[in-house]
Amino acid sequence: MELVRMRASQINGCAYCLDMHSKDARAEGETEQRLYTLSAWRETPFFTDRERAALDWTEALTLITEGHASDEVYETVKQQFSDEELVNLTVAIIAINGWNRLAIGFRNVPGGYQPKAPK
Repeated sequence: MELVRMRASQINGCAYCLDMHSKDARAEGETEQRLYTLSAWRETPFFTDRERAALDWTEALTLITEGHASDEVYETVKQQFSDEELVNLTVAIIAINGWNRLAIGFRNVPGGYQPKAPK
């Protein structure tokens, strides 16, 4: 989920959310390599088919005004996620897009966020 949140935040240019979710991703064990190449995920071998489907769905919904979510992207994500998982993924994408707009709109300054200690 942190990769999804980061990818939407990259597209939206939300530095605050990128700072937050990169720290959370690292705290959860995400690798630097995958974080650094996230914006070019299609060109790397570092992501699973399921992650690729989620990232593609993230881009389609985040950039909805640029052609809507294609049938091809929808069919691919449906193959990787159950109905319930797809609803949860979609709600998470909607939420981060909303948070991006709040953080950008209210001029949240990146840098101060610290992740909670892992459980």
